[in-house]
Amino acid sequence: MDYIYIIISILVIFLLGVRIVRPTHKGLIERLGKYRKLAQPGFHWIIPMVDRMFRVNITEQMVDAEPQEIITNDNLNASVDAQVYFRVKSDENSVKGSTYDVNNYSWQIVNLARTTLRNIIGTLTLKSANSERGRINMELHETLHKETKDWGIEIIRTELKQIDPPADVQETMNKVVKAENEKIAAIDSATAAETVADGIKRAKIKEAEGEAEAIKLVNQAAEQYFIGNAQILRKLEAMETALKVNTKIIVPTGADLVNVVGEMAGITPVQKKTNGMLK
Repeated sequence: MDYIYIIISILVIFLLGVRIVRPTHKGLIERLGKYRKLAQPGFHWIIPMVDRMFRVNITEQMVDAEPQEIITNDNLNASVDAQVYFRVKSDENSVKGSTYDVNNYSWQIVNLARTTLRNIIGTLTLKSANSERGRINMELHETLHKETKDWGIEIIRTELKQIDPPADVQETMNKVVKAENEKIAAIDSATAAETVADGIKRAKIKEAEGEAEAIKLVNQAAEQYFIGNAQILRKLEAMETALKVNTKIIVPTGADLVNVVGEMAGITPVQKKTNGMLK
């Protein structure tokens, strides 16, 4: 029976000393309050009541700096919030530093971020703070990186979450933006109307040019074809008048009366056919 108690006691002691470290963590093993070694992911056994293990998360983490009222350089109270992304570096010194060199690094990072934001935004106007978010993020990142490097912390990035002005200022800004948008829309509408009018004007000019060209062609055709025919018509009218007053016409021997009259009127004589051919 004594052996059974001994076996059970050994088994209990063994189970009490079992520690498992996940791949997302590193372990710090202390013996009697003194650092002993770094525990890698996997199975570990420590002496119960003598050794202790502290697990440290080495994955990327995020803390919110929480909204705070900051007075800008133009004496406006802006509500500012930011997020900080960081991780504990996985080497032994960094894991030790995050545990032994700083008390609750997450809380420390939040307060450091809040203080840094007050210092940065306090030197800017509300308008410049909103337009220079990239600069604010960069300065916040640089400050946090500098202050936390001895803690074994790596600041991955910082994101300015919001810069909200007071409600009355926000309402005024919204009105200004709305007025500016309406102005731009009116300019665009006027430009479009001007473009349409210019198109109509150009179309009318093209139409007038086409009509002028058509008139020119008609005039050219009239000059080429109509004037000669008009002259012949006038000669015929003169011949008709002469015949009415019994003007004598001498017809040469062998000539046709039709051709003689035609020649007097300026018309090309009609040729005779001889044996089926024209003379």
